[in-house]
Formats: sequence, C-alpha cells, structure tokens
Amino acid sequence: MVVGSKELIRDINTNLILESIINVSSISRVTLAKNLGLTKATVSAIVQDLINKKLVIEIGSDDTTKGRKPILLSFNQREGYVISIDLGVDHISLLLSDLKGENRKLKQYKNSVPSFRIIDLLKNIIDDTLAELSTTVYGVIGISLSIHGVVYKNSIVFTPYYSLEQIDLKKELEDIFHIPVYVENEANLSVIGEKTFCYDYPNIINISVHSGIGIGIISQNKLYTGYNGYAGEFGHTIIVPDGRPCPCGNKGCFEQYASEKALMQEFSKLKNLPQMDFDSFVSYYKKGDPDAQIILNEFIRYMSIGVNNILNTFNPDVIVINSSFVTYFPDTIDRIESSITNRMNKYCTLLPSKLQDIATLLGGTCTCIKNFLGIKYLQLNTKPSQSA
Repeated sequence: MVVGSKELIRDINTNLILESIINVSSISRVTLAKNLGLTKATVSAIVQDLINKKLVIEIGSDDTTKGRKPILLSFNQREGYVISIDLGVDHISLLLSDLKGENRKLKQYKNSVPSFRIIDLLKNIIDDTLAELSTTVYGVIGISLSIHGVVYKNSIVFTPYYSLEQIDLKKELEDIFHIPVYVENEANLSVIGEKTFCYDYPNIINISVHSGIGIGIISQNKLYTGYNGYAGEFGHTIIVPDGRPCPCGNKGCFEQYASEKALMQEFSKLKNLPQMDFDSFVSYYKKGDPDAQIILNEFIRYMSIGVNNILNTFNPDVIVINSSFVTYFPDTIDRIESSITNRMNKYCTLLPSKLQDIATLLGGTCTCIKNFLGIKYLQLNTKPSQSA
C-alpha cells in the first residue's frame, strides 16, 4: 500500500476542493465536505488558504429554511488572465480571457511573415495584449499556442503548410515573457474546448476542417495523442490511391479532397478564377450556383467516408464536426448522416461544433487553467465572445 505524506494528501485535497468550486457557480463548505467525503475542519482550513491566496471568495449566504445559513464560495476568476493563440497558416487569432474562460476579447491578425520572423510577430502581438491589461493578483498565468501540424511534448514535429519545425516556440516565448507556454496541435485543443465548454462525454472525436483536416481524440476522458503525437493526423489517411499529391509525401490524402482549402481550390478551377474564399463560395451557393452545389456535395461525400472510417476505428460517443461548411449550411450534418449506411451509425451521434472558430482557443485556455491550478477536470459553460 502506498502511503502519501501529509503534504501530498493536503495538495490532493486542495486540488479536489478547488476543482469542485470552479466547476459550479457557488457551493458551501458543508456541501464540499459532504460531496468529497472530507471533514468539515479539513475543508474549512483548505478553503481559508484558498481565500488567502485570492483564488476563492465568499459571495453570500445560501437560501435555506432551517438553521444557520451556510456561506457560499465561488472561484475568483477575475484575478488573472489567459492568452490563447491559434497560429493559422494565413491568420493568427488571439483570445484573452479570465481564469474561467470568460470575459473574452478576440483579436485577429494576418500571418504574412516568413517562418523565421514568427517569434517577432508573436512578441509584438502579445506585447500589445499585455499593455492593455489591468493589474491582477496573478497576471497572465499561461499562453497557449495552437499549431496546425503534429506536436509532441510542446515541440513541433511536422507542419505541412508552414515551416516551424526548427523553432522552439515554447522556449523562445518563455524566455521573453517569463510566462508558461503550452504548444499543442489545434485539433487536440479543439476537442478539449468542445468537451470543456459544450459536450461532456467520455469518448469524443472532433473533426477539425480548415486548411487541413485533423481529429482530436478524447478516450475515457483523456486526450489521446499516440506514441509520438501523430495520433489524429486523419487528414493524411489515404482515401484515393495515387491521388492528389500532399505535402506529407503521400498521394490521395483525405485533406486533399475534403479540407476547406482543397475545396476552395477546386471551386476556383470550376469558376476559372485564380482564387476563391469561403465567403464568395457562400454567396455563389445562396444564388443557386451549380458549381457551388457540386463543391458542397463533394464535401458531404468525402466527409461521409471519413466519418464512417472514424466510427469503425474509434466507436466514440459523439463526433463533433468543426467546419465552415457545417456552420453556414446546418443541414450538412443531416446529409452526412443520411449518407452513412454503416449500421454502427446508430450508436454514435454526429454534432456540429458550438464553438466554431474559438474551439481551439478555448481548448488552449482550458489547458493553461488546469496547469496553473493543478486540477484535472474542468466543465464550464460558454458565453458569447467579445471582439476587439
């Protein structure tokens, strides 16, 4: 039998109590003791320590009809900030929030610099954000970086559409700002965001469709990344033998047929135009343009194949699709489901992303908060984002 020290046991109890407080709007000491199986004295001592650290505040009395009304506790989310950055191929998004992922401000920047200048660009973006902040007890508790590529233990392994493998973003930014930096794959962060803020299932697959296609995998409430971070690179599974060449080195990869980038390239060819963005595609589709209808049908066709393969491989509780096609055309989910003839389809629910463009950013927020507080589980509610 493993016996822990008093300090270790107190740390575990502290994390459990803090986790319980942060995941509800308010709770009393008595309820904490009852729910966690701890003595009232233990709970009171730990809560007082958390109050002294400005992590917990008392917010009033519970409305009870009998006896002394217990004091309610709440997480003091305003005493720190989180910065989440999505390092996209063409754009960089930054989300600033408090310690509960609320009171958000979203900013977007063009990513037009060569890779060797990315640190300078990120430094300027973060500096501008820091300059706007008011003083809090904990300041910025973490910075997350979402990467469109393979990441393993905070290091970039492979990026198909920009060259960042030789840059240690974590070390470079931590040396500049002296703030913990967490680097992770964007699909992994996206599934963390969906689970934390929207869909609390133990087994979730999130399909992230943007310039490429990746899947975030949560199995038995834990993020699964594989042996060296390559788990979830579903966009590089081959669906057309000897098909279109892919930057990964293969031919016929899934993302060369079903990603938004690939489909917009196909739409441009159909329209005999050098370039076509998604807003233009939507405009054409709403006008009944036959070429736009072909492109949407292609997305549904190939995504149905992908979902079918995921069902057979992972058998998750839910599959969440995060794509502009699903956002702008809500019936796409139903059309994908109706295209799947696999009998396993009845055992899985297909859902649209509720977080859309900020899914990966909120996943990064969750990662920073959990590491700062030393807790394992967060289940928070979404609120409308604010733009600046």
